[in-house]
Amino acid sequence: MQQSTLKKLSEVLGISISTVSRALKDHPDISAATKKKVKELAIALEYEPNSSAVQLRTRQSNILGILVPTINNYFYDSFISAVEEDARLHGYSVMIMQSRDSADIEATNLQLFRKNMVMGVFAAISTQTESMEAFDKLENLNIPLVFVDRVPQTGEYYRVCMADEFSAKLIAETIIEKKKKIVLALFGHPHLSLSHIRLEAFTEVFRRQSPETNIMIEHPEVIEESEKVTLRYLQSNTRPDVIFCMGDLILIGVMNAIHHLDLKVPDDIAVISISNGFIPTLYNPKITHVETSGYKLGKQASQQMFRRLKNEQAEQLTIVESQLVQGGSI
Repeated sequence: MQQSTLKKLSEVLGISISTVSRALKDHPDISAATKKKVKELAIALEYEPNSSAVQLRTRQSNILGILVPTINNYFYDSFISAVEEDARLHGYSVMIMQSRDSADIEATNLQLFRKNMVMGVFAAISTQTESMEAFDKLENLNIPLVFVDRVPQTGEYYRVCMADEFSAKLIAETIIEKKKKIVLALFGHPHLSLSHIRLEAFTEVFRRQSPETNIMIEHPEVIEESEKVTLRYLQSNTRPDVIFCMGDLILIGVMNAIHHLDLKVPDDIAVISISNGFIPTLYNPKITHVETSGYKLGKQASQQMFRRLKNEQAEQLTIVESQLVQGGSI
């Protein structure tokens, strides 16, 4: 609350500022009659606490930090929605920051979290993250940290991940079952642990079950790159008969290329994806995909965070289950 507002309440009621302050906090030394008068006047004057002053006094903000690479992504949008929903139920608000896949921006955002005295942080690391020093400062300040989706590969951190290995195996087995022999597999940034895990699991299935399959691997990150790579392969001599997309942005780029060439799915080219679940429903036929739900990830991450905030036992690694959703694209 503004000090001038406290002063105004004090002047109107003819009592000291400290008495007003204690009355608003239900201090036992203040009479019920005085508390009633102070609170009624505070409501009439639309008096609000100064959150900065409260934070400085209590060293608590009831704010949870969320750091993701970008929010213009349906996966992270639904993740944020789930976390915010649970935060509100527990009396917290959220502060959302984007790293834009820059380690420098990531470090700056973590510093802002510290300055705003957040109570805990959810983080998906950037593609440039190499040092964990900025994150370790949070834990050193007893600020619980839960990594989600894009998580560090080493260290004693609390992590909540999708079933990356299972998802990639399920995709590979579906492609083999459909007897596809020339596969264009589009994975995310090669520096990310989830890309490593999915790529290794995907290729291992083919090594064991269909070693003769021709697999062409690329790592586009955004819609434009995915579209460009797809166009190049679809117009080449080694044209794939199926395209695997590791995420929704890659899928959008692939479908843009397919539409540009006026190809039919699945007659001319088959498509299968790992997806949050919404984007595949926008196409006709719907895209067969392994669902990796950002909303479910947010719910699991929230559970771990609130356990940590209550000093209860939390799992250091939580895996969120995935499932195959049939469409008509393969």
